[in-house]
Amino acid sequence: MMNHLLDLEKYPLDRPDSPEYVAMVKKCRADLASKGMFNLPGFFKPGVAQAAADMAKPAMNTASFRHARRHNVYFKDAMPGVDDNHPAMVKSDTINHTLCADQLNGNPVIDVYEWEPLADFLAATMGKGKLYPMDDKMACVNMQATRAGEGLNWHFDRSEFTTTILLQAPETGGQLEYRKDLRTADDQNYDGVAAVLAGKDPEIKQIMPEPGALNVFRGVNTPHRVVPVEGRKDRVIAIFCYYEQPGVAFTADEQMGFYGRTVA
Repeated sequence: MMNHLLDLEKYPLDRPDSPEYVAMVKKCRADLASKGMFNLPGFFKPGVAQAAADMAKPAMNTASFRHARRHNVYFKDAMPGVDDNHPAMVKSDTINHTLCADQLNGNPVIDVYEWEPLADFLAATMGKGKLYPMDDKMACVNMQATRAGEGLNWHFDRSEFTTTILLQAPETGGQLEYRKDLRTADDQNYDGVAAVLAGKDPEIKQIMPEPGALNVFRGVNTPHRVVPVEGRKDRVIAIFCYYEQPGVAFTADEQMGFYGRTVA
């Protein structure tokens, strides 16, 4: 059981037939529809998030992969129907430091990720029939640190949903800033993207989850960024990757591109 790590009284993932579980899923689905995300504060029991960050700190300081890239919001060199010089195509810098699942042995985030009721709960909130953990022993769980002066710049996610748990908040900065449903499959809304990048869209919002909160974010049509971090404390998050089919793993080239090494 996960009673020592998760607050299952508040969030009864172990009781899927209970009225409380049904109500929780209904609320999460409503939040995804209206806000583009749901946030469960206190998902980790007190102290668990910081303990997970502390356990990983030596490896984060010495063995993490520094991922630095200059990119546009699409992570693509070109987009259909728009000139490369359009302000929606402007590039910015992203820097973070990543540990992979094979560097997190014994960390509680691995136990939580592998607990099947969590995947079942996430599938229910997302309207999926079933979600499966990755077979990739690097990519299934990542822990990322963002340090002073660093941030994750504006982008659209390639996956429909992103599942994270904030483990350690920075002293300043580190908020998730986003503009919900800016584009659709039929309309890229390049001028709207340009307005967001220029800070001129009044619908831009911010959220700063508290450490230990589970956050599920629909970022495929919602541009978002992590505000640059300031101060001596890193922003540390765990990222969980599930797929609708079993057996998913990155190729060696993908692992090398994301993590600077490969086990494939």
